[in-house]
Amino acid sequence: MIGVGEKFPEFEMNGVIGNGGNPELPDHDFCTVNSWGLTDWSIIYFYPKDFTFICPTEIVAMDKLMNETTDIIGISGDNEYCKFAWRTADEHHDLYGVEHVLAADCGLKLASELGIVNEEEGVCYRATYILDPEGIIRHVSVNELDTGRNAEEIRRTLKALKAGGLTGCAWEEGDDFVA
Repeated sequence: MIGVGEKFPEFEMNGVIGNGGNPELPDHDFCTVNSWGLTDWSIIYFYPKDFTFICPTEIVAMDKLMNETTDIIGISGDNEYCKFAWRTADEHHDLYGVEHVLAADCGLKLASELGIVNEEEGVCYRATYILDPEGIIRHVSVNELDTGRNAEEIRRTLKALKAGGLTGCAWEEGDDFVA
């Protein structure tokens, strides 16, 4: 598995993005996302499948991290048309307002390169990467398929990494660094 201190692999894939709250635009639209477009601290997270039960809770929570960085990408192996249908489906109205990109790693090429594929199920694990502005992995965590992530802990970890000091396990923004 590619890990902390390593460069995140380059990628380009199709996806779906929200309209940024602009009423002049459609609620969701197709887009192309790539690694060379990442210029800020970035959160890239993988989830197993669209149209599932745990994934929407994570996606909505991850969207709330856009105050910390605009570079948030959610990725699964499902294609962009599936993602578009999911984000606009009546039974998943909580996904309507999601602004960040949901990208399609069709064939699980990127997930395989990262080493985060559950071969038995044919899907990616729930992996989360925090990248610095140069695309270097500064945090990685991987959960089993049935275990959701806590976006608030990802927020805390991102803020601690951006702070650039020795941060304790419960460090919050504004706390002193460990001496």
